[in-house]
Amino acid sequence: MIEITHKEIQLFQERIINWFEENGRTFPWRNPSANNYQKIISEVLLQRTQATTVSNFFPSFIEKYPSWKRLGLATELDLQEALKPIGLYKQRAARMYKLAQEMKRRKGRFPKTRQEAEKLPMMGQYISNAYELFILNNPSPLLDVNMARVLERFFGPRKLADIRHDPYLQSLSKRVVDYPKKAQINWAILDFASLVCKKRSPNCQICPLYNKCKYQFKNI
Repeated sequence: MIEITHKEIQLFQERIINWFEENGRTFPWRNPSANNYQKIISEVLLQRTQATTVSNFFPSFIEKYPSWKRLGLATELDLQEALKPIGLYKQRAARMYKLAQEMKRRKGRFPKTRQEAEKLPMMGQYISNAYELFILNNPSPLLDVNMARVLERFFGPRKLADIRHDPYLQSLSKRVVDYPKKAQINWAILDFASLVCKKRSPNCQICPLYNKCKYQFKNI
């Protein structure tokens, strides 16, 4: 197991937040006026879809389905049609339909604990983390392959193929987002992954983490 000090975590947090304050992207679900429904639905839509694609699609979707109640009135076929512009609509519509029906039954109220929330349809690890971050206001990582790439390049690689079950990456991501600006540091890492620390041809020459990054010595 790679040993990572508090000082290394702190340096990463400070540099990534400073970068984000200058270069962070603007999306509707990041607006302070965004409600809990919009925040969770955005994360559902963002799975396996680029943020810029969802950003263009999001306003019209929210206008049509502004609440769990309205979403719960839609049929599965309605959702398939609504989700066509971002692809994967059949799979996602079926799962979103089940979640919407349950949230409609609950009158839009989320459970008060993560353990209860995980029993809801569509609440895998990523959406459960989003629930904990945005609904419970706890530091929780929006850990996907993009966040994993940034963390592994800077701190060192994981052992297991599946990020959901790798203890090193799970622990590291939680330590990194344990920060006063919990949502912002998550967004900072995701934006950094998209704009600088890209999967192919990363922009290392403009990276504020470069002089401490393990990627410059060994490709991951």
